[in-house]
Amino acid sequence: REAMEFDVVVVGAGPAGLSAAIRLKQLDPGLSVIVVEKGSEVGAHILSGAVLDPSTLKDLVPDFKEKGAPLASQVHADSVYFLTRTGKVRFPFTPPPLQNHGNYIISLNRFVKWMGGLVEAEGIDIFTGFSAGEVLYAPSTGSGQAARVVGVRTGDRGIDKHGTPKSTFE
Repeated sequence: REAMEFDVVVVGAGPAGLSAAIRLKQLDPGLSVIVVEKGSEVGAHILSGAVLDPSTLKDLVPDFKEKGAPLASQVHADSVYFLTRTGKVRFPFTPPPLQNHGNYIISLNRFVKWMGGLVEAEGIDIFTGFSAGEVLYAPSTGSGQAARVVGVRTGDRGIDKHGTPKSTFE
């Protein structure tokens, strides 16, 4: 099998994986970091909306607004209702986990695609269309040290339904 060596391989181009890749490059610009994503493009498997607390985004990308972060709308008010068959009853207060005032409503798909651009701007490659099929371990040294993760093996492509390689096998 062909092998490529990197200091860090991030599996999955979701918000957490992309954030990790950016942060690693911020901490050590000399690291060789890549992201492996099973989708055909960044955001291909991200379909939902979300409410984003911008506090950690400010730590990661202080000028996120200037860089065009796709923030649909800021939350200005919170309300919680108990729904009945014929109507609704408003809660007298909003529980802390449901307080979103000051947060942003976003499309995760657009947000992840935007983050993908930030990752590439940091000089990090994103390999789309590659699933991580197996974790690779180095054997323990026998001195009480456990086996350690040394990489991932990407899934084969171009296999027919019987597991036989086709002419497009990679």
